[in-house]
Amino acid sequence: MAYTVLGINPQHNGAAAVISDGELIYYLEEERFSKMKWDGNPFRVIIDICSKYTIDEVIIGGTGVSEDNYLPWTLENPYFSLVRKFNPKAKWRMVNNKHHLCHAYSTFFNSGFDEAAILICDGAGSKHGFSIETHNPNDPGQIESFECESIFKGNNKGITTLYKSLFANRRIITYNEGEEKYPMKFDDSITLTKTYEAVTYYLGWSPIEAGKTMGLAPYGKFNSKIPPLFKNGRGDRNIFYAIGYPGHVAIDQTQNPEFRRINNPKDWHKNPSKLTDFEKDLAWHIQKDTQEEVAKLIEKAIELTSLKKVCIGGGYGLNCVTNYWVKKRFPNIEFFHDPVSHDGGTAIGAAVLGWNHFSNKFKPQKTTSFYLGPKYTTNQYLKTLKNYTHNFNQYQITPEQVAKLISERNIVTIFQGRSEAGPRALGNRSILYDPTDPNGKDFVNKVKNREWFRPFAGTVLLEKANEWFDMAGLEESPFMMYAMDVWPNKQEQIQAITHVDGTCRIQTVTEEQNLHYYKLIQEFEKITGVPILFNTSFNLAGDPLVETIEDALKTLLKSELKYLYLPELEMLLEKK
Repeated sequence: MAYTVLGINPQHNGAAAVISDGELIYYLEEERFSKMKWDGNPFRVIIDICSKYTIDEVIIGGTGVSEDNYLPWTLENPYFSLVRKFNPKAKWRMVNNKHHLCHAYSTFFNSGFDEAAILICDGAGSKHGFSIETHNPNDPGQIESFECESIFKGNNKGITTLYKSLFANRRIITYNEGEEKYPMKFDDSITLTKTYEAVTYYLGWSPIEAGKTMGLAPYGKFNSKIPPLFKNGRGDRNIFYAIGYPGHVAIDQTQNPEFRRINNPKDWHKNPSKLTDFEKDLAWHIQKDTQEEVAKLIEKAIELTSLKKVCIGGGYGLNCVTNYWVKKRFPNIEFFHDPVSHDGGTAIGAAVLGWNHFSNKFKPQKTTSFYLGPKYTTNQYLKTLKNYTHNFNQYQITPEQVAKLISERNIVTIFQGRSEAGPRALGNRSILYDPTDPNGKDFVNKVKNREWFRPFAGTVLLEKANEWFDMAGLEESPFMMYAMDVWPNKQEQIQAITHVDGTCRIQTVTEEQNLHYYKLIQEFEKITGVPILFNTSFNLAGDPLVETIEDALKTLLKSELKYLYLPELEMLLEKK
């Protein structure tokens, strides 16, 4: 019988994943059900999993949550208690102080590499405690620190830690390694991911919305008024400071007059005329400086392992600008950037860790599909649609007709199959538009209620990708992990998805990966000569991606979106 492991990330981007006999068969984040962005404690996802699979073992991850958080009467861990009610024979254990290791297992497992260096760049992972030599009889010499960057080596025996950079809540002169046998770097200055978060916060967003800073960066340039942000590989502690680390960091405006606020960033989020050069230049600097620091870490990973395959995960791994930049910087290195690099992906890592421990037969799989959400039947579709007949007209439709509708510059949403794992829409929960519309970016940003400067992605037929984009030696980009250069002679043709710096985050697609989506793009090419569709996530600003057909219908009803394409039913819904 199959041995099935459930991995859980209980914290922000709460998620659960299922590995059965070494195969990743399910992944979903709690926010897709709860509709609360970045929600934790994935109880609804666990219930969905337990209603479909027999779970043999539960592996609970995290970043050092107390193991004493038991329920009354049974004195059980709440996650295990929930699983046990469906699967009485299930076992459980916690790996909640191995956050970076869970990232590493997720990244390496999905790469398909037999052997690789693994670099994890994360804001704050698990807590590590150490004894230190203070030479002060009144100082007990105990230190609390948190993972920031880690380097591992992965092979068919599992994963070995080679190096860690840690944030320490106080300066350290010397330390005792204790049971830890790998080199470590301690410092109380802020590491690269947290500096990016601090700049993001300064620019008026939640620290977790760093993708917006990445989108703003190309509008900026070098600014001599902005002091060096990094010293010796860490964010300068005279600029950045911790507010209850690991939760939050910020820029110290009192000690740095050049950073003192002269406006409310919320104003320019909607009005570009109120954006200052300093703010967009600061975004440019943090993007450039963190890229350089990541390059140094990649060099260190290669040096420690002597390998030319590198996996990258952790929250910074979603920086698709850096991902493309390092691919060009290291043309002879084969990279894998984890599509579920954020903390949700540690649920996959926890499940893989559990499977590896059970089977002792660790074998990474080259993941070709990240459509891992729940399956929905035709009857579920039709039952839901009956409740909305007074809101929508329904038509039978062909891919040719949908492509024509898009070519006439209508926004068409698409809903099909299982939802995508991770934050990127890959054609199953997407909003689609004509990439040739010069005003397309402004139009769709307004409809989605997003900031004016934010770019959009494109999905291109794999066999045509090199004609439109500089692939930098990559064979494909199926998970939208790279913001690639659009060839200069093609930029005018796809202005809606070409960013101000001439790049576009792209997804390549094949018939095998997504049949209906592939056919739709083929038909669009027949009409326009462009084998690309403008693709953005099926949600409105501040909302998680839609998960169910009802989510999709409700999103149309509360927005200017008008059309929903259901390719599995060959149906188009038009809002009345």
